[in-house]
Amino acid sequence: MFPTRTPLKSPSAAVTAAGAAACAVLVLAVTAPASLAQDSVPAVGGERLGHPAVQVAPLAGAPALPSDLTGRSWLVADAATGEVLAARDAHLPLPPASTLKMLFADTVLPKFDRATEHKVTTTELASLGAGSSLVGVKENLPYRVEDLWRGVFLSSGNDAVHVLAHMNGGIQQTVTEMQERARALQARDTKVVSPDGYDMDGQVSSAYDLTLFARAGLRNADFRSYCATRTARFPGGLDKLTGQRTSFDIANTDRLLGKYPGLIGVKNGYTTNAGATFTGAAERDGRTLLVTVMHPDAQGRVYDEAASLLDWGFAAAGKVQPVGKLVDDTAAPAPAGPSAAAGGAEAEAGEQLPPWSRPPLTSGSGSGLAPAVWTAAVLATALAAWATARVTARRRTASAAAYDGGGATAVGGATGATGVGGHGRHRLTRRARTLLRTTRTGGPPRTTRGPRGTTPD
Repeated sequence: MFPTRTPLKSPSAAVTAAGAAACAVLVLAVTAPASLAQDSVPAVGGERLGHPAVQVAPLAGAPALPSDLTGRSWLVADAATGEVLAARDAHLPLPPASTLKMLFADTVLPKFDRATEHKVTTTELASLGAGSSLVGVKENLPYRVEDLWRGVFLSSGNDAVHVLAHMNGGIQQTVTEMQERARALQARDTKVVSPDGYDMDGQVSSAYDLTLFARAGLRNADFRSYCATRTARFPGGLDKLTGQRTSFDIANTDRLLGKYPGLIGVKNGYTTNAGATFTGAAERDGRTLLVTVMHPDAQGRVYDEAASLLDWGFAAAGKVQPVGKLVDDTAAPAPAGPSAAAGGAEAEAGEQLPPWSRPPLTSGSGSGLAPAVWTAAVLATALAAWATARVTARRRTASAAAYDGGGATAVGGATGATGVGGHGRHRLTRRARTLLRTTRTGGPPRTTRGPRGTTPD
């Protein structure tokens, strides 16, 4: 009578089980952190900036915030440190109007030599929205790039924006690049539909994002010079009598420029849908502040409220704790473009840029898998491979034993043992622990001499 024999598990079943366990470990390791991140995504720049109420953290002796602020969203920050001194609903998505032109300039301005001349075509002016603000660009006449940029910054000319956008490859190409630039600046509240800020369905930004655009733009000498220019001469049409090119004066529509002490720009905007929007920067006693106000009760109030927030920010120096931070540009600093190489007043201004306006040094970053996830993946894969090889070896051993001994116990040595056996389970545990130590330390596993050769300890 043959002894009782416990049949071996089929290799395919064992492999399937090992593979399923490995996959389960990997899936849990990868998806659990992602799920948690999706459930709770912190506001860019700090948790407090995601709150709708006014955020300020005064210390002893701090001045009170202005009491007559009506902007739906606003923010005041230190340009050098990026510290947000106070804010209200900083990430609220709202129509930006022409303040979106700051992002347009951040994206396109470095690409073209300021002295380049471009002959404007009818097509480039054909898609302007009704009621657009215009500087007065004429078709079939040449314009220098620097004149077009003055038209953008001083007159908020959508016609100048459209010409530069066509030079850049077209409206849609420019919109795509602006969205990419916003992403690099971590301006996640911004959705670009038109390059000029003209009211379009779905086009929004926020006080936080507009402040990021201003801070990034002021690191460019040309941007800084254009937005600080109060008046300029702009090329006109041809005189019918002489055939000579005419010109006319244009003035910056920023009402604080030249009136608020130390103001250095940046951009204002207004549409019926967006209401008034404004981002400004001012210097005082070696300190530069940035301010953005969006959608106050009345159009004219945007300047009054921006000025009062700047006054408060300078008075509150060292007397408030930051409630958030302006994040840094994640894109690598671009090499000096043709615009800066052309010289002129704007290029000379670059030598006098304050230290805070220098492009930040950035390090590469990517989403990648976290180290813990890689550890789990390596461990799961190694266990699956080891289990597969082990089952195959045990089957061969059992087959040989059955052939020679007439159906003795397969591997475990005791009646009723499974295909892997008691000793096998202990070895599996030891190997799993060794693999875990190896993935954590990066070193090779220690080995000891066992009854069947070198086995991980």
